[in-house]
Amino acid sequence: MARIAGVDLPRDKKISIALAYVYGIGRPMAKKILAGLSAQISPDIRVKDLTEDQIGLLNTVIQKEYKVEGELRREITAALKRYVEINSYRGYRHRRNLPVRGQRTRTNGRTRRGRRRTVGSSGKAAAAAGGKA
Repeated sequence: MARIAGVDLPRDKKISIALAYVYGIGRPMAKKILAGLSAQISPDIRVKDLTEDQIGLLNTVIQKEYKVEGELRREITAALKRYVEINSYRGYRHRRNLPVRGQRTRTNGRTRRGRRRTVGSSGKAAAAAGGKA
């Protein structure tokens, strides 16, 4: 199993698709990386067919030229913390777990806000409280 940037790539997939399993590398970037190494690695080769030299070459290229995995995650979280600390509008939205990029929240936004929580008295809760009092 090929291990690139600390991630085990699936053996039976083509390398151009398997590289997208690394955080920070999508399919377009994977194709760009392989295009730069076109003489050594074909995008159609399977991960299980890679040699140790090809794996090492991929590792060095990705480590030198791209931010991936832990380093990229740290950079993103640091940027979000900075927004929150300087009390910017984006930081406010992150802090309150609301959509950050201008989406409406009156009707939609359930992905970010979570399930609906009914405010006020509901039938069962009000009846139970009324019966006890």
